[in-house]
Amino acid sequence: MQLAIFWIFSVLMLLFAGLVVVMRNPVASALSLVMCFICLAGLYFTLDAFFIGIIQILVYAGAVMVLFLFIIMLLNLKEEVARRLKLSAFFGGGLVLCGFVYAMVKAVINLPEVWQTAPKLETGGISDVARIGFKLFETYNMPLQIVGVILLVATIGVVFLSSRQLR
Repeated sequence: MQLAIFWIFSVLMLLFAGLVVVMRNPVASALSLVMCFICLAGLYFTLDAFFIGIIQILVYAGAVMVLFLFIIMLLNLKEEVARRLKLSAFFGGGLVLCGFVYAMVKAVINLPEVWQTAPKLETGGISDVARIGFKLFETYNMPLQIVGVILLVATIGVVFLSSRQLR
């Protein structure tokens, strides 16, 4: 049953990821990305990574997507106008897609680890949240701070650029 739910979430995530690319309206594309993040959280739940799944929903589907929608609406992006599709670009993209799918299928078939089931996680005295917290703040403290500063600078830059457009 768990494997079937995993595949359902996988297919839904790929479907919504495709809709992110295909949609011409930026708000609809962002909402498709939210659904993609929620399906990814469902994948984490089926892999017994409940904390990562909840954080996926709270941080990415919640906070980051609210920021994306705020920026989209702040920049007042309109729906993309339909252009004529060039036949050479269509066939070139299809060729690249076929090559990518072939490489992925070949990689999955040739990996013996894909067909093995994962062992159960050990349940020690320390919780998953504490383990992630220790790992995050002991090993990855500086990259975490750098990512926070980069997000702050990007947000300030978008507000500055959009306010200059309004004048």
